[in-house]
Amino acid sequence: MRGQELLTFVVYDITDDRIRLRIAGVCKDYGLDHIQYSVFCGPLDATRRREIFVRLGDVLGENQGRILMLQLCEKDAAARRQITRGPKPPAEAER
Repeated sequence: MRGQELLTFVVYDITDDRIRLRIAGVCKDYGLDHIQYSVFCGPLDATRRREIFVRLGDVLGENQGRILMLQLCEKDAAARRQITRGPKPPAEAER
């Protein structure tokens, strides 16, 4: 049985294009949506959050960069707000 899935955000700041693309690939492998240039989000349970965090660390290796993973409980996820103006976010533009 899988544990509770929480809305999980992966935010990164990586200058190396090759590493940044590999980080994005890992996020996509876990079914996360690309919502901003360096931000992915989607529901993950605790096991999958641990797995993706390890994979992201392996991809970053000794390269310069930051990766932040945040999770929101159902109440906080429901309370999130968004303002979008201008070009569509990456996930919507790809569709």
